This record gives sequence, structure tokens and C-alpha cells, in this order.
Amino acid sequence: MRSGTQTAEVGLLTWLDVHGRTMVGHVTGLPANVLGIVLAGGEGKRLWPLTADRAKPAVPFGGNYRLIDFVLSNLVNAGLNRICVLTQYKSHSLDRHISTTWHLSSVLGQYITTVPAQQRLGRRWYTGSADAIFQSLNLVFDERPDYIAVFGADHVYRMDPAQMIAGHIISGAGVTVAGIRVPQAEAKGFGVISADASGKITDFLEKPSEPPGTPDDPEASFASMGNYLFSTDALLQALRADAQDDDSDHDMGGDIIPRMVDEDEAAVYDFADNVVPGATDRDAGYWRDVGTLDAYYEAHTDLVSVHPIFNLYNGKWPIRTATAPLPPAKFVERGTALDSIVGAGTIISSAVVQRSVISSDVTIEAGADVTDSVIMPGTRIGKGAVVRGAILDKNVQVPPGCQIGVDRALDRARYTVSPGGVVVLGKGAMAL
Repeated sequence: MRSGTQTAEVGLLTWLDVHGRTMVGHVTGLPANVLGIVLAGGEGKRLWPLTADRAKPAVPFGGNYRLIDFVLSNLVNAGLNRICVLTQYKSHSLDRHISTTWHLSSVLGQYITTVPAQQRLGRRWYTGSADAIFQSLNLVFDERPDYIAVFGADHVYRMDPAQMIAGHIISGAGVTVAGIRVPQAEAKGFGVISADASGKITDFLEKPSEPPGTPDDPEASFASMGNYLFSTDALLQALRADAQDDDSDHDMGGDIIPRMVDEDEAAVYDFADNVVPGATDRDAGYWRDVGTLDAYYEAHTDLVSVHPIFNLYNGKWPIRTATAPLPPAKFVERGTALDSIVGAGTIISSAVVQRSVISSDVTIEAGADVTDSVIMPGTRIGKGAVVRGAILDKNVQVPPGCQIGVDRALDRARYTVSPGGVVVLGKGAMAL
């Protein structure tokens, strides 16, 4: 690893700003010239049918957001104002959301823009996440950043990337990988990191069948969050070498990071060290990979308790999005919602909602019972209907008296049911 020119103090960070001045303190802005690249081309097969008509980062979440709003909010809140979102799979919904929601100041040279696969290097689409960046290097050459933040687009979390950037500069590494402790049994789906006491990564295993434990806890593994901070020259060198490797899958986690680990160029950033303004002891360090229907459902249950595990109401580090011009939610004829989130424009009429996330423009009619469910915008639930333990995508129609989540055998014959028993109806479906 290269030697950094900056030092860290206990509880503080010390760095040189662009004018050569020594800065000391908690990071509240960017200490360097950084370009953000968000990898948003994921197909999201394990989230089907929610991804039948949209890319995974465009899947609605939390009653008000899309999954991509979380990474974009983290980057923008930290001061990154030049962000390229690389798209590929069923990207129309994602493109429209970003173009209508995420406006920065063009006068100041700020932007968030989607970049589709353009076949700049031949008649082929992206063959992997590393190839997506390699085919889009014109973005890097145009901006000439000193550092490049390459972040995933489909996780639910709060993070201040500026602190990771400052740590990367201090380390002098070619790449810094954000890592988080997860139970060893869950680590098979992630890149697993081994590092020495200095923070240098000594081994990186992509989705190992037998994940190694950490030195202090053999039942936990240190997993990659899919967020990387590269020094530009190091990334360019690694991408060019990878492009010439016929045996490579051209994947960031599977190929680029192991290559840089072998070259002694990789360091780890412990997500547990990240301090987000407004975070509580309960939701500090929260991060969820919502890549499966059960994980997606469980992340919603984290939102609705009295003291939520993930707090959407942290105004000091807001999750940003745009909302439709809808009237406030309305509860009529003793309609109630207990331990639930209810979006604007929703009408709950003489019905009961419990422990559920109800999005905007939803109608729940008299006598209906909605419990432990995620209901997306535009859904209509008829009189006397029962919805339990379900995910209903946008514009689903539930006829009067229909029952979902009551008879599991019948549900499996009619709908998608996750391994954990969550009943899922896709966009625009008519319940039977």
C-alpha cells in the first residue's frame, strides 16, 4: 500500500484540503475531488415479481421511496454532487424516477445522471459490474476526479461516505472496501473480508461456501457492503488489466477487489466507525441487503415499531425523494391504523390496518383487515377483504371479500409465496 500524507487522531480526522490547509475534525464534507458511480443495472431475480417490470434499484420501499433513494441520499448528504448511475436492465422506471426527482444545480456543475449501456467498446452490453465501469470510462476522463466512489444501488442504510473517503486518503490504499459484521451463516451471499490490524485486506472471498469468522468472533464474518472508494489511477489500472483477462467475469467483487488485494492495494473501512448525524443507539449502523422477498419484507417490519430499528424520521440525515401532489391521508368511519406507516392520499374507511406499511394513494374499504403487510401506491382493497403477511405491488386490485395470506395452500396455487411465507402479488395484479 502507498503511504498516505495524512494522519488520523483519536475520534477525529486530519487531512489537507484543496488549498493545502490542515483540517482537523469530524468530516462534514468532502476533503477531495470525488466522482460518484452508482451501479444500478441489477436484474434482481430473487425479488421477482417486484422486478418483473423494473430494475431492482427502482423497487418502491418504505411507503415513499425507491431503493436507489438511499444510496443517492447518502452521497448527496455527504457532499458528492457529481453522480453517474449506470443502468441496464428494465431501466425505464429508474430513469424516470431519477430524472423527475433528483435535480442538482447545473449552474454549479452538479448533476445526477443515468448512463445506459452504450456499446462504446463494441457490440456488446455490460458483462459484469467491472465491465460496466470499463465501458463508461469516458465519464472518468471527462471529470478527471482524484477519487471514485463506486456504490451499490439496492441497500437500505444511512452512511456518511465523506468519512470513508477521508479514511481512504489517510490509508494511501488503491481501494477501500466498506465492511460490516454479519452472522457467519448469512455471509455466503457476500464478499467476505479478512484484514490485519492496520486495516489492510489480506484476503477477499466472493460468496464463499464456508465463510471465515472474525478473529474475535468465529460466528461472525466481515462482509463487503458493495461500496468501494478507489484512487482513480489504481482503478483504471485494475480495470484495464481485468479487461484483458479472458478468464475474468469482470465483476467488481469477484475480480477487481481480489486483484487489488493480491497487489497489496486494498484496505477496509469498518462501517461501525461511521457516525451519522441524528442516529440513535437503536438504528446506528443499520444496513440491510434487501435482495430477497423475505429480506425486503423484514426490512419493512423494521420501520413500523414504536422505536423503529431504522428511523425514517431522522431530519439531520434525510432520505430524500419526491412526493406526488396528493392530499393528506384520511381515516373515516372509525378507520384505524396501528403501528403503521400511511402515505399521502390514502383513505382508510371503516377498516383496520396493523403493523403495515401503506404507500400513497391506497384505498382500503369498509370492513377490510390489513395486517403485517406492505401495500404499494395505487392499490385498492375492497370491502371485507383480508390481507395478511403480504406484499402488494403498485395498482393491485383486491376484490371485496377476497382473502390473501389466510390459506397458504391456496395462496401458493394463485400467487408467489416466498420461502418465509410472504405472499406477493406483482404490479397491476388482480387478486382472485
